[in-house]
Amino acid sequence: MLRDIFSKKKKYATIPSEQAKQEVPEGLMTKCPQCKTIMYIKELKKNNLVCEGCDYHHRLSSYERLELTLDPGSFQEFDADMIAKDPLEFPSYLEKSAQDREKTKLNEAVVTGEGTINGIPTVIGVMDARFRMGSMGSVVGEKITRAIERAIEGDKPFIMFAASGGARMQEGVFSLMQMAKTSAALNQLHEKGLLFISVLTHPTTGGVSASFASLGDINIAEPGALIGFAGRRIIEQTIRQKLPDDFQTAEFLLEHGQLDQVVSRHNLKETLGTILALHYPNGEE
Repeated sequence: MLRDIFSKKKKYATIPSEQAKQEVPEGLMTKCPQCKTIMYIKELKKNNLVCEGCDYHHRLSSYERLELTLDPGSFQEFDADMIAKDPLEFPSYLEKSAQDREKTKLNEAVVTGEGTINGIPTVIGVMDARFRMGSMGSVVGEKITRAIERAIEGDKPFIMFAASGGARMQEGVFSLMQMAKTSAALNQLHEKGLLFISVLTHPTTGGVSASFASLGDINIAEPGALIGFAGRRIIEQTIRQKLPDDFQTAEFLLEHGQLDQVVSRHNLKETLGTILALHYPNGEE
């Protein structure tokens, strides 16, 4: 009997071949960049792309944002076919823009249109950080300006969701001119007494934060959003001071009076609906 036991071949664990490995299908799971929790993308989407562990607000695409904000089936898009040219003949700009169009299925870094929020007609714009980091070139500025003009013509409020790395360097001064153009259009909206709500999401920086994104009658941000003009290192080197750890976060700006409210994505549509109802109690001015 003992001979039988010792004579048996010992079975060793083997490393499975590449074909035998059970891999997680691509696009099934993701990791939270803040708390590092691994979660199913399907469950994350059910929670409006907000991490249940740490409340980190993941980025939304422009159409995901519109779906969460507007009444179902109410959105009508403006100027969807506008595509940027290459005024400076910047190397590889057209090729990279084409790649972004293929990747995002968008023609530019902003989607504009009109819809309703709790039945109140509203003109809306949503920037998309997946397209050239949401940078503002001539087409982005033009689409936002046209949306503002439509709001003026229709006596409707205007809501803008900003998400941007700033002015688009590949278009040079043409992109910088969009800061003045969008700001001038908003001044006309203000003179007509129409409401502008600016919603700053992560990230909102550079020329976008220095122009239309900061000009709302009411300025709202999502929790933890990075909001600022220049980067932390540049500011610290300029003023020769150490900045607080939470510098340029939505919460820091709220504490220092640069925002009116920081609102969780779960409550954002309700908050926007309440503000609109206060200004447009009958659904119109």
